[in-house]
Amino acid sequence: MTQLETTVHYDNGFEEVYMTQEDEWDRDMLLDPAWEQQQRKTFTAWCNSHLRKAGTQIENIEEDFRNGLKLMLLLEVISGERLPKPDRGKMRFHKIANVNKALDFITSKGVKLVSIGAEEIVDGNVKMTLGMIWTIILRFAIQDISVEETSAKEGLLLWCQRKTAPYRNVNVQNFHVSWKDGLAFCALIHRHRPDLLDYSKLNKDDPMGNLNLAFDLAEKHLDIPKMLDAEDIINTPKPDERAIMTYVSCFYHAFAGAEQAETAANRISKVLGVNQENEKMMEEYERLASELLEWIRRTTPWLENKTPEKTMAEMQRKLEDFRDYRRQHKPPKVQEKCQLEINFNTLQTKLRISNRPAFMPSEGKMVSDIASAWQGLEQAEKGYEEWLLTEIRRLERLDHLAEKFRQKATNHENWAGGKELILSQTDYETATLVEIRALLRKHEAFESDLAAHQDRVEQIAAIAQELNELDYHDVAAVNQRCQSICDLWDKLGTLTQKRRESLERTEKLLETIDQLFLEFAKRSAPFNNWMEGAMEDLQDMFIVHTIEEVQVKKLVPQRDGALQEEMAHQHAHERLRRQFAAQANLIGPWAQTRMEEIARCSMEIGGALEDQMTQLKQCEHVIVAYKPNIDKLEGDHQLIQESLVFDNKHTNYTMEHIRVGWELLLTTIARTINEIETQILTRDAKGISQQQMNEFRSSFSHFDRKKNGAMETDDFRACLISMGYDLGEVEFARIMILVDPSGTGLVSFQSFIDFMTRETADTDTAEQVVASFRILATDKPYILVEELRRELPPEQAEYCIMRMPPYTGHGVPPGALDYTAFSTALYGESDL
Repeated sequence: MTQLETTVHYDNGFEEVYMTQEDEWDRDMLLDPAWEQQQRKTFTAWCNSHLRKAGTQIENIEEDFRNGLKLMLLLEVISGERLPKPDRGKMRFHKIANVNKALDFITSKGVKLVSIGAEEIVDGNVKMTLGMIWTIILRFAIQDISVEETSAKEGLLLWCQRKTAPYRNVNVQNFHVSWKDGLAFCALIHRHRPDLLDYSKLNKDDPMGNLNLAFDLAEKHLDIPKMLDAEDIINTPKPDERAIMTYVSCFYHAFAGAEQAETAANRISKVLGVNQENEKMMEEYERLASELLEWIRRTTPWLENKTPEKTMAEMQRKLEDFRDYRRQHKPPKVQEKCQLEINFNTLQTKLRISNRPAFMPSEGKMVSDIASAWQGLEQAEKGYEEWLLTEIRRLERLDHLAEKFRQKATNHENWAGGKELILSQTDYETATLVEIRALLRKHEAFESDLAAHQDRVEQIAAIAQELNELDYHDVAAVNQRCQSICDLWDKLGTLTQKRRESLERTEKLLETIDQLFLEFAKRSAPFNNWMEGAMEDLQDMFIVHTIEEVQVKKLVPQRDGALQEEMAHQHAHERLRRQFAAQANLIGPWAQTRMEEIARCSMEIGGALEDQMTQLKQCEHVIVAYKPNIDKLEGDHQLIQESLVFDNKHTNYTMEHIRVGWELLLTTIARTINEIETQILTRDAKGISQQQMNEFRSSFSHFDRKKNGAMETDDFRACLISMGYDLGEVEFARIMILVDPSGTGLVSFQSFIDFMTRETADTDTAEQVVASFRILATDKPYILVEELRRELPPEQAEYCIMRMPPYTGHGVPPGALDYTAFSTALYGESDL
């Protein structure tokens, strides 16, 4: 057995060499009959699947391309570009010119053809013709305008492996024997169109039935022509790899559109889900804000109502109501206000993360409005509390004054009782001189007593006046009693004057009567008056508001004993060296081990990010707890420096080495934790599942060939292809600007994650949502109700139907909806 080498060169210097078996080649260099038959059939069917779009086809692959016309037409169809005008002559040089135009076009797409010339194609060389068609398939179908065949082939293989991974008896490892039993083809179909076959009923031991079922379903339902024969695959020990790859690439492109529609529907569903959740939060904010503002509006007038009560008991009830308000009613509202602010901030954060416009509450319900209303409430509350305490103090003083008034009035009334009758007596008319003098002295004593009571009457009047000024509730009774006392006082004064005059008149007649008694009365009057005043003072009330407490603290002096350390001076330097080295030789390797643990933990792919975070936090805890060892080593180092010891033969670590390693360790653990936190925040904020995140990390790790934390450009393209992206040059260039704005030619993991989350998460832009709707609408500028209900979950479909405005335009079917206006409205870019 010999091999034929076919080499394809690319502009980037890379070349791919295919080794094809030469089993019993004849003199005309024909391929092995089995492989030639498979390639003829497959390549012919592939060419016809494109040529039929131009209304033509080929029957014999090496004959029908000889004049170059259908070859040029094929290239125009698959590239969407116009080739130079073909020569219509039938001479050999016309045919060579046309084939050369086709080959030049292939070369212009970055492919350098080696050993494939126009003359061989015109002469009908089967080997060269099949090689040329394979190059076209590779460039326009498998490579997806890539420049590295290996990566594209690997990407296509990885796509097949992922799609068929859940299926039993399927293990796609290559593009030949892995497909012989037909189950891989059936698995691909079932993964995307489960309605077409029941995979559970397939039998691995029936390859003919499996292959024919897959080929028939692909041709009938997927518009993939039958490019292979089941018999050829089964009867060939190793089916032709190129034929299988060509056929599988048709599945890839057939399902790319369906996956694109599914991705678009998922994106729209996520966007609408975010929008619906945001609207619920907005409605909840409006509800809570309305309820809180209404409560403030109801409560503030109550706090501003400062109508005083008449009695202390009523004011005490007001104070108790206020305490109930402070203890029971206000605290829940404080929580509501706090929760309202949290909800508002959370909502604004979610809107910002999802590229939505900021939430503007309805008029009067801004956070600032609520804060202003709350401030007014608290000012009213403070004023009300101050007023309550002032009123209670006022009523307390009023009650004290009223009681004082009653006591003084009672004492005065008791004293004045019977005085009017005594002063009206005419006992002096029949009295002797002694009796007159006694009466006169007694009267003078009464006058002294009366004069002494003048101040008490004035006090009673002053208290009554203060009760009037303080608006005492029973001031009318106070005034009436005070007036009675004053009237009686005036009358007593008049009667006293009249009696004195009568007594003095009589005294002149009875001058010597009762001189001694009068003297006695004069002397005793002040004492009696003092006694009564003392009694009254003893009965007087007092009021106390505060009690000062004095707490005596005993200062207990504490004495600290100082520990005395003795150090041996002999061999001190050597002991210090050994002490430092013992610690340094432990710390250095310990730090290196921790660095390796951090690196190993950060590179784990299978686990959840939270698990990684837990491990890293534990590692961080261990590192922080190790800090006393570093501090102790610093202390040993300080002793060494103070002892002027500069060399240490017992260790290779210096204190500077340890410091640098420790700082690097702290920096590394903090940065790694931050990277995982960022991934978690990105995942959560963007709505990325753990499975998706793991898939992103797995893909990145797989295509990070140099394991340096970055993918090169071609590896990145292959990675995207393996994940189902149908890339063109313009689209890939756009993506590279996003992931590598500096043009370094490398894509870091964070850039890759940012791109993937931007592509798959719910933080789309209005343009991305419009593009997704356009996919669902099959490129129409409008979308129909039935399309929405078919592609979206029921709740979200009805959400769109209720909110999408009608589409206006010529020849538009009834019920057409304007998804562009709707999408821009979602992001606040229109007035819809």
